[in-house]
Amino acid sequence: MIPLVLLPGMMCDARLFGPQIGALSRRAPLMTSPMGGYDSMSALAQGVLRHAPPHFAMAGLSMGGILAMEVLRQAPERVVGIALIDTNPLAEKDEVKARRAPQITAAESGDLRRVMREEMKPNYLTDGPNREAILDLCMAMAMDLGPGVFVNQSKALRDRPDQTETLRAFAGPALVLCGRDDALCPVSRHELMHDLMPHSTFEIIEDAGHLPTLEQPEQTTVALSRWLEAL
Repeated sequence: MIPLVLLPGMMCDARLFGPQIGALSRRAPLMTSPMGGYDSMSALAQGVLRHAPPHFAMAGLSMGGILAMEVLRQAPERVVGIALIDTNPLAEKDEVKARRAPQITAAESGDLRRVMREEMKPNYLTDGPNREAILDLCMAMAMDLGPGVFVNQSKALRDRPDQTETLRAFAGPALVLCGRDDALCPVSRHELMHDLMPHSTFEIIEDAGHLPTLEQPEQTTVALSRWLEAL
């Protein structure tokens, strides 16, 4: 079986994929990779590659998808398949970069909880019966990771490269998946990624925003399982 590396989003850990891990572990050996030890996407990708098996598939959500694309850029010969979930292949826009410095300063000053509560978490989810529980989990993951990880991840996201050519060159099985109501990484970004990769499938999860692994876990697991079967 092809091993599967799971790459969570910003200020998230393996709990982001909690509903999927049980089902997918029956199909593939799983590993998750920490993403807070370096402040550049290139160095984070090198860390993944040091610990990953010789050949593997990747599923990354949000920042995890951005990191997956950098891993693919650095070592395409090792990547058997890729699943990109609620993510963005483009470099960061200037207006988003401008918001990073005050957020970093606030986190370093002990105000991480407020940054997550007021500036980031409200953008994550669509309305739904589990919204508050999922937001609570997001806050718990963020506070467990802490301000140092926030600063490193913010800098890595701020300085990331455009990866459209990386995706254009990938000929393996790919899944592009997003929540219909994702305001951070809209459907149009995923249509772009799907168009770039010749052997990709594109799935939209209804009644989900930026975190379909938690908002609509069953539908997301089914989509990932189909993709794994194609590897």
